[in-house]
Amino acid sequence: MKLILHTTDLAMQMQMPNTPSLGELVRGGAWQTEQIQRRRIRSVPSDAQGFMGLVQIVFPSVQIKQSERAEQKPWGPAAEWGLVRVPERCEDQCVCVSVCTMQMETVLVFFCVGLLGVSGRSAPKPGQKLETYKQSSPIFRRSPDMTKSPMTKSEQLLRIDDHDFTMRPAFGGPPIPVGVDVQVESLDTISEVDMDFTMTLYLRHYWKDERLSFPSTNNQSMTFDSRLVKKIWVPDMFFVHSKRSFIHDTTTDNVMLRVYPDGNVLYSLRVTVTAMCNMDLSRFPLDTQTCSLEIESYAYTDDDLMLYWKKGNESLNTDDRISLSQFFIQKFHTTTKLAFYSSTGWYNRLYIHFTLRRHVFFFLLQTYFPATLMVMLSWVSFWIDRRAVPARVPLGITTVLTMSTIITGVNASMPRVSYIKAVDIYLWVSFVFVFLSVIEYAAVNYLTTVQERRERKLRNQLPCTCGIANPDEDMMMTTCYSDVDPNTTGTYGLPENGGRQERILAQLSLSDSQRNSRVKTTRGYVNIWIDTHAIDKYSRVIFPAAYSLFNIVYWSIYS
Repeated sequence: MKLILHTTDLAMQMQMPNTPSLGELVRGGAWQTEQIQRRRIRSVPSDAQGFMGLVQIVFPSVQIKQSERAEQKPWGPAAEWGLVRVPERCEDQCVCVSVCTMQMETVLVFFCVGLLGVSGRSAPKPGQKLETYKQSSPIFRRSPDMTKSPMTKSEQLLRIDDHDFTMRPAFGGPPIPVGVDVQVESLDTISEVDMDFTMTLYLRHYWKDERLSFPSTNNQSMTFDSRLVKKIWVPDMFFVHSKRSFIHDTTTDNVMLRVYPDGNVLYSLRVTVTAMCNMDLSRFPLDTQTCSLEIESYAYTDDDLMLYWKKGNESLNTDDRISLSQFFIQKFHTTTKLAFYSSTGWYNRLYIHFTLRRHVFFFLLQTYFPATLMVMLSWVSFWIDRRAVPARVPLGITTVLTMSTIITGVNASMPRVSYIKAVDIYLWVSFVFVFLSVIEYAAVNYLTTVQERRERKLRNQLPCTCGIANPDEDMMMTTCYSDVDPNTTGTYGLPENGGRQERILAQLSLSDSQRNSRVKTTRGYVNIWIDTHAIDKYSRVIFPAAYSLFNIVYWSIYS
């Protein structure tokens, strides 16, 4: 059917309020008559032109042309109403329509007639090109947007209002299995002082809730955010022994809910948690720590909820770029245990274990090497003259104070534990070696002072004589005290190392009776050695040997 609209036959309802509309004429049987009252106008109004353009776009099969019956004379407001005749001969069932109004009835009539005209014929070539483009474009091949239909709201599709989601799925039946897997995004901090760690992870839950099943032809899941999570049942997981935890909310809550047509649900969220880690610092800083993150249901016991790792150890995934400044991450692994509470019962608990080995190089540079150098510096005093008191005393005091500072600095960054740590053993043994070097010089100085007092006393008792007394006298002893050059006395009494020694040379002359009774020789020189360097000499060997032995034992035990 071909629909021809004569634009010159339009009339303005707004100018003629008493003009009957086309819908009224049709309902009144005006199509059976030969005449329809109308008002002729010279030109088509702009509103009618816009309407004709809209009709041409919606119904391409409609042809709009100027009426051949238009008379060429002016028509004013006082013009008479004319008649319109339907042609007796009309090819292809042509219908000549005169549009008499712009009201809603006219639009409806044109719409119905246009449908009758379009339904009987195929679309023109431009329409065919558009359909071909829609079929070839991936955008038009996608499923229609269900959100634009008022009958496909998520709450209506999932029938949320028809069920009580305050109860777990299959309440009263067997426990619902809830699988868990974890993606560790970062391991932020490990604190020895607070004995805790901070971890950011993606926590995912898997379970089946048949109340959320919905019909689907392509088995396509639906994804929602946190707004729907508050309206359905989700597992009430929490972190055991956690100090602080929160769900990230930038730019929105990092929560994802994915529902499949058969009722399977995936619930994922991004969490940062700070949990307790019981550390054994007895081998610090040569220690290896194992920390655990524990996940458990808060309300549901093992009779209602069975918590398990979805893929065993493969349920725990880590980022290869995770690194810590003080620790090397050796491994991650998972376990599952049951936890018992006396007032509530047994609960399934999931464990994430990770083993950390501490980097010792930092502590070697900051603690061990400075302590060793201070000990070696204290040995320098063994080679300084015993009479150089201003040199040896400050050296010993400086090393002692430096060791005290190192010990204080290490303990300031450590928890106040009641047991001894490995670093404490090394530092305190080093401190003892430094302290003993100061005590060694105190002993040397004291023995030197005592010896000098004895020398002065001996000088007073033995007056100095340069000659030899009469040997025939009953008893006579002459002494002479002097500092003698070793070259004049030979090597008698000199130490093997040839070191410079102080000596007292006493010349004694004894009588024959005395000589026969006590002394085998008639006359001789007696060398009395006062060696105050003996302690220093032995310390030069004993101190380094003992400290080296300590290091061998220490590193063999703790390394």
